[in-house]
Amino acid sequence: MQVQLRHSPSFTVARCVLAPEEPLRVEGGAMIAMSAGVTLTAKAEGGVMAGLKRSVLGGGSFFVQTYLAPKQGGWVDVAGVLPGDTVTIDVTPDRPFFLRKGSWIANSHDVQIDTQWGGMANLFGGEGGFGFKASGQGEALVSIYGAVDIMDLEAGEQVTIDTGHVVAYDLTIQFKMRRAVEGRSIQSMKSGEGWVFDFFGPGRVLLQSRNPDAFAAWVGELSPGKSPREGLGGIGGAAGGLGGMFGR
Repeated sequence: MQVQLRHSPSFTVARCVLAPEEPLRVEGGAMIAMSAGVTLTAKAEGGVMAGLKRSVLGGGSFFVQTYLAPKQGGWVDVAGVLPGDTVTIDVTPDRPFFLRKGSWIANSHDVQIDTQWGGMANLFGGEGGFGFKASGQGEALVSIYGAVDIMDLEAGEQVTIDTGHVVAYDLTIQFKMRRAVEGRSIQSMKSGEGWVFDFFGPGRVLLQSRNPDAFAAWVGELSPGKSPREGLGGIGGAAGGLGGMFGR
């Protein structure tokens, strides 16, 4: 598989160019277009329980979609839900990655995507605890809200990152979660920052320049006292404004 990115970094589309009869796994709803002759199958890979774990815990789709190129090869265009960048992560047998809930959009055939418990840090950091583990050999595509920053930490190097801006990290890296103002929850709330990750090298961390949880909270504040569905439906003017903002 070869990945060609266009419309970066605001509204990135990833074209996955496939060799003859090469398969590609894609998250449900991520496909935009595909070349003639590419076929699609969808199944609950790993069985019903695995599908439920992907959808309920990992935030993915119940069914895994596999696109298969014809004998002459082909391509599939994919994109994430939120506006922003898309990046490829090189996965190797000795370097699996943890992917933030909702960030995975596609992967090459020899990469396995499984629901992964990210630890209590992710649970209390607002990420829901679960995400995906990308293992095997090949490439995984992840969507970024905003622009991407890739940090390669040297041994002994440390960085502190807000939990909402972490997209992925390799599973060999060491980290801990803490309040932004250590030992003082009230001070953390006053600072506007709740929880942060301390990452310790060596290892790689991928960041997004915008926080989807913060954006969702901002949209929710536009319609106090309503459910998310009612609120989004009742803020036509605001939704139109958002559409205009993202459309320019």
